[in-house]
Amino acid sequence: AWRDRAVLDVGCGAGVEVVRFAKGGARVAGVDLSSQAVALTRQNVAQQGVQAALAVADGEALPFPDASFDFVHSSHCLEHLNDPVRGLENWFRILKPGGYLVVTVPDEDLYEQGVFPSSFNSDHKWTFTIFKQESWSAHSRNLLAMLSALGPAADIQKLQLLSASFRYELPRFDQTLTPIAEAGIEFVIRKRPDAEVEFGGRRPPDGDRKSTRLNSSH
Repeated sequence: AWRDRAVLDVGCGAGVEVVRFAKGGARVAGVDLSSQAVALTRQNVAQQGVQAALAVADGEALPFPDASFDFVHSSHCLEHLNDPVRGLENWFRILKPGGYLVVTVPDEDLYEQGVFPSSFNSDHKWTFTIFKQESWSAHSRNLLAMLSALGPAADIQKLQLLSASFRYELPRFDQTLTPIAEAGIEFVIRKRPDAEVEFGGRRPPDGDRKSTRLNSSH
């Protein structure tokens, strides 16, 4: 899906996703606030024999022009930002029209499990839920509200709780330390081109339906 596409990984860590995108044929960039993480990614990229543009950068103020990337990916970075709303706006800003923003964050109930500040990751600054009227967390953010605030160009393609392997019957502990547990939320946002924003949604291309051959079992 990302072959020959411009892909950015925000919060690249040790570079696992950077290498995966590069091996898939993408033109990859990776950023992280930690210079140590960028150094690890650089080492990983060299060992795997792929290429990527890497930089130390703040996820809230990315040094890229508007509409720079076809895909922007971030896994477990948004919860570390001082201002996740500003960060999300920045990630959406650098996305090309028709491009996709793919983000994973911890779910507050499955990961933090009723305690904040986090007892599992002391650098977490926010907790996230898909939507609640009220939350036990004073630092809770409703993702549905955050994504809606991106404006009419934000086409929410997916907003899903990742809980298939979470074991609700177990007492409180960090289940992500096990090989299989999921305790997150994934969302995918497509950036609508201007024509879609003006129209108020997607519509089929112009053309003669009679000249279009469709597969039919009849």
